[in-house]
Amino acid sequence: MKRTNAEITYSTGETDLAAFAKALGHPVRLQILKLLSEQSCCFTGELTSIIPMAQSTISQHLKALLEAGLIQGEINPPRVKYCLNRQKWETAKELFAGFFDTGTTGDEGEAQC
Repeated sequence: MKRTNAEITYSTGETDLAAFAKALGHPVRLQILKLLSEQSCCFTGELTSIIPMAQSTISQHLKALLEAGLIQGEINPPRVKYCLNRQKWETAKELFAGFFDTGTTGDEGEAQC
């Protein structure tokens, strides 16, 4: 059976949404984002005292959030300060809202396949 060689193109919104979803795909990252949303910034060492994990593990989670653009960091050796990237956070909220908005009112009964 031959498969198609057609190139699949994705919109910027689709690729951004996928990156955000991947970054949000671990409970520790959700905890980090919740902590950062409750304060203006946080240092890596503070996170390790709140989340009982090795600093290297926390750093890997921070890297994933940074790569998705959901947080931003400022290096002041020997410490790194992190905060939410408010602009990307708003973009993520809009994209997720659009994705989950099915246009239904909720009173159609059970979902049908």
